[in-house]
Amino acid sequence: MTRKVIPILPQEGYIPIGQAFEGDEALLSLYASDKKIYPRSVSGLFARWRWGMVFLTQLVFYGMPWLEWGQRQAVLFDLGTRRFYIFGLVLYPQDFIYLAGILVISALSLFLFTAVAGRLWCGYACPQTVYTEIFLWIEKKVEGERSARMRRDAQPMSANKVLRKSTKHLLWLAVALWTGFTFVGYFTPIQELGGEFLQMSVNSWEVFWTFFYGFATYGNAGFMREQICKHMCPYAQFQSVMFDNDTLIVTYDKERGEPRGNRSRKDELSTLSLGACVDCTLCVQVCPTGIDIRNGLQHDCIGCGACVDVCDTVMDKMGYERGLIRYTTENAMSQHWSQAKTLRHVLRPRVLIYAAVLGTMVLAMVVSLSLRTPFKVDVVRDRGVMTRIVAGGTIENVYRLQVMNATESTHRYKITATGLPGLVLSSENVVTVEATEARWLPVRVQLPFDAATPGSHVMQFEIDALDSPGHLIEKSVFLVPR
Repeated sequence: MTRKVIPILPQEGYIPIGQAFEGDEALLSLYASDKKIYPRSVSGLFARWRWGMVFLTQLVFYGMPWLEWGQRQAVLFDLGTRRFYIFGLVLYPQDFIYLAGILVISALSLFLFTAVAGRLWCGYACPQTVYTEIFLWIEKKVEGERSARMRRDAQPMSANKVLRKSTKHLLWLAVALWTGFTFVGYFTPIQELGGEFLQMSVNSWEVFWTFFYGFATYGNAGFMREQICKHMCPYAQFQSVMFDNDTLIVTYDKERGEPRGNRSRKDELSTLSLGACVDCTLCVQVCPTGIDIRNGLQHDCIGCGACVDVCDTVMDKMGYERGLIRYTTENAMSQHWSQAKTLRHVLRPRVLIYAAVLGTMVLAMVVSLSLRTPFKVDVVRDRGVMTRIVAGGTIENVYRLQVMNATESTHRYKITATGLPGLVLSSENVVTVEATEARWLPVRVQLPFDAATPGSHVMQFEIDALDSPGHLIEKSVFLVPR
């Protein structure tokens, strides 16, 4: 039996395998691995802002667990006891609404900052950016500047290369593991955690999270770097929906810069048929994601302003006006607005609405936290005894009350049952709860036999703090047997 072979002819638009169009970088990049990026050092206004945010964020992150508030750690999320300490606040899982509020505030802040000036978070405060800056600084100190690192990586292995690479990675690991240790220190008192590590008696979960977070930092900031921003971060993919023509973005002034070309400093720009761009490619060399901002805004741009700083430096050396690459808007660029007019259009209705909603949410959170009752009560019916008739012909229901003291001092609370005529507590009605303690209290409530019809009746437990302000009402039901 023979098979009939039917030839398949190339159709219109079909490209045979291995015959891509010349210069078709978009197609080739699907198959070729990304080249390593060697960001060049840069100094300037935005570089100072970026390093200022590095110092600020890491001072808060590394320093906060070591601050003390009274006799405890100032910020501690104690999952074992299900208490969360934030300076003077003591929160319980029942305060989950505040976590939801913080998430809403964070989202609104992201929308506001993005609408105003693009990826400010990515460029200046994102942990990926911050730790990449720290790791790059270590790399530059150990291996040298960009050209030296590129030459060394191209050279065969040598003793000097091994020594420098080993030193760099040891320093990276030290920073990463200290970062993981600090992270766990927010959930376990960090001084106790340090003692446990020194005594080799640390909990297995604490060891796991210390090394997991540490090696995640080591891998992300040391190796993956721009790949996180370009491929893994969801913010980079949907940021464009929050941009409009009045959003401040890092922009290349194509009208002023083109046509680009090399020239001497002594040449007068007016006598040349060239734009202000000298085609030095420094804006590409300093970019942490390796893009060319002269090709227009790309989703890989994190808005760090490194290209702005280095381009301004070149403009100064050439004697040209600064701002060939700058923060501006598409409308301002196309319509040649002044800086004042640009900023007026930045404060558009969309931004004002975001700011108003964000301010309202923050105010609501502050007011709610300041007015919250400093204790909580949960009511649980005793499942073993739904209802019973006791001596004297009275009907008794049994409950369990969890009284949670959300302050750091001991308090006494009085419990009263209301809602039905003749309803009384036959058990102890005053309870003492230690600081930040959650105490379970069995409570027996009695009702005269003929005081209510058979069935379920709504009642309330009223809890009053005797030595501090505070009053709570918790609803429950009282069952009368048939």
